[in-house]
Amino acid sequence: MENILNQYETVSLNDVKIWFKAGKIADFPSNGGGCIKYKNKQIAIIKFDRRNEWYACQNLCPHKMEMVLSRGMIGSVDDIPKIACPMHKKTFSLVDGSNLNGDDLKIATYPVKIVEDEVFVGFLE
Repeated sequence: MENILNQYETVSLNDVKIWFKAGKIADFPSNGGGCIKYKNKQIAIIKFDRRNEWYACQNLCPHKMEMVLSRGMIGSVDDIPKIACPMHKKTFSLVDGSNLNGDDLKIATYPVKIVEDEVFVGFLE
């Protein structure tokens, strides 16, 4: 299982080499998430309408090793957008993937851009 977790690495906006078309804006629920597959990765796309922002992160919960983060609960703490795993409620920053519960576990995050009505996620390869 550790090998699955190791395939996810945060990508910064400046390092993006490929913009993958994830779908149309209408394909993703308001104030919630959907999941896409890019190569061998499952990526959660979060449409955070209350903040007028979009986020992408690994769909894999690093604690329970289940593909569930796209169904997590979103919110904010100290103005940091977060997602809570629906299985155990551990919360992660949607900005940098850090664990907001203070644990060592973190998640990979990816840049998102909107072009007209389409959603793109940035990857290294």
